[in-house]
This record gives sequence, structure tokens and C-alpha cells, in this order.
Amino acid sequence: MGLADDLDKSGPVRELVFGLYTSDAATEMVKQFAPILAVLDSNLSEFLGESVKTKLRVASTYEGGVDDLVSGRVDFARMGPASYVVAKELNESIRIIAMESKKGSKIFQGVICVHQDSSIQNIGELKGKKFAFGDSRSTIGRFLAQELLVGNGIYASDLGGFDFLGRHDKVGMAVGRKKYAAGALKESTFKKLVAAGEPIRAIVAFPNVTKPWIARSGMSPELFEAIRLTLLGMTDADALKALKKDGFLPGFDEDYDAIRQAIESSRSFDS
Repeated sequence: MGLADDLDKSGPVRELVFGLYTSDAATEMVKQFAPILAVLDSNLSEFLGESVKTKLRVASTYEGGVDDLVSGRVDFARMGPASYVVAKELNESIRIIAMESKKGSKIFQGVICVHQDSSIQNIGELKGKKFAFGDSRSTIGRFLAQELLVGNGIYASDLGGFDFLGRHDKVGMAVGRKKYAAGALKESTFKKLVAAGEPIRAIVAFPNVTKPWIARSGMSPELFEAIRLTLLGMTDADALKALKKDGFLPGFDEDYDAIRQAIESSRSFDS
């Protein structure tokens, strides 16, 4: 049972818990998500005919965030594609409410970058080189990057070493300081680093799927539909700007089949 009561058992104020995981300070996540949660509270209160207050629960690890959703400690959550796939395997009753929209699409890009002065022009030239991944549970920072490497005939034993550095910005900066020959990170972070003067360039881009917002197992149909309609109709400029997205789109489990394949393919990376 989650933290939200069923509609017919609610008190004067219905409390919901929204889950995130992050490697950044929790205070930064509160700043980013406070605007959209305020809009949600207002719209949900109108939809449901009762006062709604959503609290934010920030897990310090990917695993913690997944466990919070799977176990029902949060009512709904936002997580990366790979974490959703893992969570769905652990509790098949969780459901996608909606997916974030990036310029009207469910797809955005990850990149593999090298130093600006590097002679490396393609993935095949990474053999024997040191590589920087992101978090070991990251969709772009690990699974999609490893799938891309394996698809080009490069396995762990073919590299001159590799490490998991955590955040995307750490990957880009490490490559910019020539600590690694190449690294994988999301395109938006790559562009931000380049604009800030980081001496890196991309040698390849690859597609990823935007993040889902997911309901816990057992959420009432009324609450699920109220959250879904609120997200799909989200137009609040300040909330979307803070989230760095332009809205939400309908989402389905099969939207993440490519991520399941990437996770499976990445398993052969260490073989």
C-alpha cells in the first residue's frame, strides 16, 4: 500500500509523495521540481475536489529511487528509462502516467565525446583508450553507450581502462582535462559544457527515450487519471522551464523496449 489513501478515505488534506533519485544536492532537486509540483497540487485539488499536497522524497541512489517506487513508499516518481525497466521487472503493476516531451518528441540524444584536440574521429579508434562512463545505472552513461561500443566490436577488454564517474558533467570535464580519451554523456550537458569553454567535441550521437513519470502499484484509477490529465495538459511556463522540458506526452511500456535491448546488449560488454 502506498502513502496516498484511497479517495473515499481521504482527510482534509490528501498527502502524496513524489519520488526522485539524484547524485546532486537534494536542495537543487527541490528547486527544480517545486514549481511543477505546485501546479500539480492546484490542478489535482480541482480535479479531485479536495486539498492535495505533494511532498518530495529524494533518494540518494538509483537503487534507492527504484526501491521507493517498487515498495510503495512514494505514490509516483520520475526516473530514467533504465531505472524504469528495472523497476518494472521488480513490480510489474507500476504504470507509466506520462513521458516528458523534449521539443515535442519522446527522443533525445546522448553523445560520445573526445577532447577537442584528439585525433579520434570514430568509435573504432577507441580501442586501447581510456573511457569514462556515467553512473553504473545510467541509461546513456552506461547501457546505451556500452551497446554502441559492443555494436562496433569494442568490449571492456579492448579498452585501455574505464571508470564510472557518476554525473554527466563529470564525464565531460574529465575528457576535457584529458583524464580519459572519450566518454558518454547526454547531449544537453555536452552542449552546456562546450558553451562554458570545455574543450570537447562529439564523435557520435545516439538516441535515448525521455523520462517517464510512473504510478505506484495500487494507485486508484481516479488519482491516476487526474495526474495523467494534469501532466498532459501542463502549460505553466515557469514549471516547464524549471524542469527543462516543454511538456508531456502519452507514454507506454513498449516505448522502453529499446532500453531493454540496450541493457541486454550491455551485458556482453564485460564478456
